[in-house]
Amino acid sequence: MREFSLPALYEVPADGNLTDLIHRNATQHPDVPVLGRKDAAGHWQDVTAAAFLAEVRAAAKGLIASGVQPGDRVALMSRTRYEWTLLDFAVWSAGAVTVPVYETSSASQVEWILADSGAVAVVVESAAHEAVVESVRVRLPHLKHVWRIDGGAVDALNASGTDVSDAVVADRAAWANADAPATIVYTSGTTGRPKGCVLSHRSFFAECGNVVERLAPLFRTGDSSVLLFLPLAHVLGRLVEVAAMMAPIRLGHVPDIKNLTDDLQGFRPTLILGVPRVFEKVYNTARATAQAGGKGKIFDKAAATAIAYSRTLDAPGGPSLKLKLTHKVFDRLVYSRLRAVLGGRATHAISGGAPLGDRLGHFYRGIGFTVLEGYGLTESCAATAFNPWDRTKIGTVGQPLPGSTVRIADDGEVLLYGEHLFTGYWNNDAATAEAMADGWFHTGDLGSLDQDGYLAITGRKKEIIVTAGGKNVAPAVIEDRIRAEALVAECMVVGDGRPFVGALITLDEEFLPRWAEQHGKSGRTVAELAADPDLLAAVQRAVDEGNAAVSKAESVRRFRILATQLTEESGHLTPSLKLKRNVVLRDFADDIESLYRA
Repeated sequence: MREFSLPALYEVPADGNLTDLIHRNATQHPDVPVLGRKDAAGHWQDVTAAAFLAEVRAAAKGLIASGVQPGDRVALMSRTRYEWTLLDFAVWSAGAVTVPVYETSSASQVEWILADSGAVAVVVESAAHEAVVESVRVRLPHLKHVWRIDGGAVDALNASGTDVSDAVVADRAAWANADAPATIVYTSGTTGRPKGCVLSHRSFFAECGNVVERLAPLFRTGDSSVLLFLPLAHVLGRLVEVAAMMAPIRLGHVPDIKNLTDDLQGFRPTLILGVPRVFEKVYNTARATAQAGGKGKIFDKAAATAIAYSRTLDAPGGPSLKLKLTHKVFDRLVYSRLRAVLGGRATHAISGGAPLGDRLGHFYRGIGFTVLEGYGLTESCAATAFNPWDRTKIGTVGQPLPGSTVRIADDGEVLLYGEHLFTGYWNNDAATAEAMADGWFHTGDLGSLDQDGYLAITGRKKEIIVTAGGKNVAPAVIEDRIRAEALVAECMVVGDGRPFVGALITLDEEFLPRWAEQHGKSGRTVAELAADPDLLAAVQRAVDEGNAAVSKAESVRRFRILATQLTEESGHLTPSLKLKRNVVLRDFADDIESLYRA
C-alpha cells in the first residue's frame, strides 16, 4: 500500500487558541484536579481547573507588565516540572510564543536558539541555567528579561502584574487565532544547527484533539491521569501536556527518572508516556532483581509465558486453555508485582522516539500493560501515527493520526499531509521549501504500509549504509535489537564503503556492575571487562539477536566495545538521545579502522 488516511475525529476551531482549554476546564470542571504537584514534603497535591486558571492568569499579568507584546517569543529552559506547564499557558495567555530550550543545552546552543528566535525574555530553572544565559547575553540584543524559577520567578511575575486587569489578559489571550504560532521547537540538530519548527495553535488542536478522541478510553476526566517525565522541551512532552488539558485528565511532572519507581507509586497514573529505553530498563531491572534473589528462572518462564500469551491474542482461536491457566498463575506471582512497580493503575503507555521491539511489546501486553507505539517528528507536532488502544499491531507504529495522510514515496520515504504539520522553519524559507516539496512533508524516514494502513519504520534515508559490495543497510533495525540487551548502552552500526558491517558498542554503567557481581568479576575495570571472554560472549549473543532480524549481508560481522560512553555531555547524543553519527564517526575513527584490520 502506498497511501493511507483516516477521517478526522476532531474539528479544529477556526478562531480559537490553546488558552481556550484552560478557560473551558475552569467553567465546565472547576473542581476537577487537572494537575498534581509535589509539596515541600514530597507529597502530591491536586490543582483544580479553577485554581490553575487563576495561577496562569496571574503569571500572564506579570509577563504583560514586563513589556511582553503579542507575538513576542519567550523562552523556557527548565527540567520537566509544574512551573513549565504553568508558564507555557501564561505565555500563550499573554499572546506570546513559547520557545523551549533543553536544560542540558550548551552556551552556544542557548545563544543560537535565543538569537534565532529573537526571544525577548527567558525563564530558566536554576542558577546554573542563568549563568549559561548570562554568558552569552551580550550577543542577545533582543533579550530584556531573565527570570529564574528556583529564584522566585513565578512570585515575581505575580507581584509585578497586580495592576494589570483581567480584561487586559482576556484580550491578550484572544489575540492569537488557530493559525498563529504557538511555539517554536528547535530540532535536535543531529546534522548541524537546530532548525526552529513553527507549530501553530491549529497544529496542537489537530494533533491532540484527534489523539484524545482516538484514545478516548485512556482520557477519562476525573479518573485518568498521566505522569510526565520526558523533557517538555521535546514536542512529545508538549503533546501530553496539551492533550491532558484538552481531555482534561490529571497531569503530574517529575524532572528525571532517578526516582521513577517511587514517583509512579506515589502518583499512580493510569497512562504513562515513555521512550523504549525506559521500558527496557524496567524489564532489565526486574529481571536482574529476580536473578539476584535466586528467582531468575521463574522470571524468565513468566516472561516467556507473557510473550506467548500476547502473540496468541493475535492468532485465530486465541490462547489455549493451558496457556491461559499458566498465564493466570504468573499473573498472581509475577505480573501483578510488575504492574505495581508502574504504580498499580496503569494499563497503557505511549512510546515513541525509537522502536520498542517485538519481544518487549508482547511482554508488556502479556503482563496486562499495553505499550502503544507511535511515530512522529517535531515537524508533525509529535505523533503522526500511533497504535489504537483496541487494535494494536505490535511491531508497527500504528495508523495515521485521524485527519491526516501517510504516503510512501517510490524510494520508500515516508511523506505526511495534515493540519497537524508545522507551518515552516523559522527564518529558513529554503529549508521549508525543501521539506515541503509538492505540499507533502518529507520525513527522511523509510517505511511501509500494510493492508490495514499500519506504518512500519525501516530506517533513516540519510543513514543508509552502502557496503563495498553495494548492499544497502538500514542501521536502525539491528541497532535497536542489540540495544535491547541489558549490558548494552548504545550501539552504532558502521560499514559505509567497507567490506562488511561492524558495530561500536558501549556498556551500560548501571547493569555492568550487576553482571560482574553475578559472574564473580566484581572490582574489575570497564577496560578489563571489555576484554573478558564471558562478557564478549554475552555481547555477541546480543549481536546475534540483532543479526537474526536482517540478511547475512546486513549482519554485524565484528564489533568493538568502547572504553567510554556516548552521552549528550560528550557531544555524541542529542538532547532527545539520538546518535550524532557524524561526530561518532569522527571521534572514534581509530576504533572503526580496527574493525577492518586483518
